[in-house]
Amino acid sequence: MAGANKSGKSARKLSKRQVIDRIMQVIEALPEAVKDLPAQMKTRKHWEKTFSPGNKRAVPMLEVMQELPAFTDQAPKANTRAAWEKLFTPKYLGPEQVLYLLRDVEAIANFRPVKRPTIKIWRDAFGKDEVVQRVRPKESFDYIPNPHRGTTTFQRFQGDAVCPTIQWCDRDGPTEFAPVTKIRDNVKFIPRTTLTYCRWPWSWLEPEKGKFNWQIIDGTLKTARERGQTAQLRFQPYTTPVNMLRNPPKAKRFPPEVSVDVPDWYWDTGAGWIEQGPFGRNEPDCNDPRYLEHFGDFIRAFAARYDGHSDLESIDIAYAGFWGEAGGNTTEETGAKLADIYLESFRKSQLLGMLSSPGYRRAVSVTANMDRHVGWRADSFGDFHLGNSPDAPTDRSWNHMYDAYVQGIYSCGAEEIWKTAPVTMEAGWAVPQWVASGWDIDQIISEGYKYHMSVFMPKSVFFPERVMDKLIEFDKKIGYRFALRHMLLPINAEPGKQISVDVFADNVGCAPIYRPYKLALRFKQGSKSYVVRFNEDIRKWLPGHVFFRETLGVPQELQGGEVKVALGIVDDTDTPRVWFAIDGKTEDGWHPLTSMDVVR
Repeated sequence: MAGANKSGKSARKLSKRQVIDRIMQVIEALPEAVKDLPAQMKTRKHWEKTFSPGNKRAVPMLEVMQELPAFTDQAPKANTRAAWEKLFTPKYLGPEQVLYLLRDVEAIANFRPVKRPTIKIWRDAFGKDEVVQRVRPKESFDYIPNPHRGTTTFQRFQGDAVCPTIQWCDRDGPTEFAPVTKIRDNVKFIPRTTLTYCRWPWSWLEPEKGKFNWQIIDGTLKTARERGQTAQLRFQPYTTPVNMLRNPPKAKRFPPEVSVDVPDWYWDTGAGWIEQGPFGRNEPDCNDPRYLEHFGDFIRAFAARYDGHSDLESIDIAYAGFWGEAGGNTTEETGAKLADIYLESFRKSQLLGMLSSPGYRRAVSVTANMDRHVGWRADSFGDFHLGNSPDAPTDRSWNHMYDAYVQGIYSCGAEEIWKTAPVTMEAGWAVPQWVASGWDIDQIISEGYKYHMSVFMPKSVFFPERVMDKLIEFDKKIGYRFALRHMLLPINAEPGKQISVDVFADNVGCAPIYRPYKLALRFKQGSKSYVVRFNEDIRKWLPGHVFFRETLGVPQELQGGEVKVALGIVDDTDTPRVWFAIDGKTEDGWHPLTSMDVVR
């Protein structure tokens, strides 16, 4: 007999013979409880046949019976009527529960599917009196090349080689764009990605006042499109220290000795500098009205050309300081003015603000009651480093994961932003440093889900093999990922009439989609097709279950007979842009669902 061990688990399982012994003991001890059981079910022969090796359906039921408490650790020591009645006390249904138990075992172990008719056409799957059909596609767990989410390449494009070492370049965005005839998978990285992230210093994009090097941006957007990507962009006020004595600028006036790589012409405007900036000597005084004027002019010029561009994924609100991140020496007032220039100039493209920065606080405040919202981005995702100081315990040192992100979200009033605007996080150092430092990759990934990340930017530094599979799965689940669990449709439809449709979807990702695409059905007969959109706003599909019921108009143009029905998430031109995590997709991007009979 199996007893209970200290962990509460059954010490051992019963054998098949012991299970049948127990069934027969109960039947014999409690005849009144099983009086309504068919006679053959009271025989040992019946249960031996039920649990015979040839009955594959009985295998999982036998596994349950082998661990049944009444047959193992709770089984009475004496095989008597009184002992079994005491076990099946009336407080817990009483002895009659034996009847229910054996009926359930019989129903499950000897289940036989009904014989269905041969299906020659789709309608044969349903009885002649059926009026509704349930569509339940099989969920796919493959990578889906959906837009606006996932892992990005950095300063390069899909298929380009990753960085050769564990170093990367924040400054040098792409400037040369070789044609590509075949898009390759990435090597030592996420095999496919629909996003790239690129940035350049201001001086590269406006080498002379009012004369812009738009070829860089044009080439980046065009190449991204050709590689199946959209581009997240940043223009950086300055990016690196410059020794003015060894590399004198063309300007007539400039800071002495060391400064930064703002455009040469900027110094000739009379712009001032500060002796010691947050990261270097003689940085521009970003509170100087000339900085607001000239960098502001560049922001406006960029927006006038590219705002709303279909290949532009997002623009960073990079307004001052090294890389446009820390804000330089800007005051709260100056940061707000620069952020306002972005908000006024970019009316269509998605903006992202640097978490915790004064500019982002301003952006959140200004857009709080608007339909548009500004997402946030943060650096150093994954940073769980341990300190190495005599002044504090090693395991209680400052790091970004515990001391920056949550605090920054609350300081900016951005707790709910993820529901309406995307979150992008850039790796701290890069993934190889995570591995080498012994940081917990599972914990890092878990935190990414909690922040509702849509985009992960790991700087195109290679992924070590030991974490590759986990980061590929992470890539699949950040942002949105839609599975269709159930759709209820009529079997027959009349042209020009309304039909009721139930939709049960599941966002198995960790964030919503932020673009105003529409869910749609396509009705196709021969070469003719008609798209009918739902009113449902899919931007409200937060992680978890989604259910709605809606009436749709059946296209008046349909002819009598079969019409094939497919599902898609479409743009303004009724072109599918987003795919569900379900098996099956046509060449033009629709998910075939079922057919309906058109009755005229």
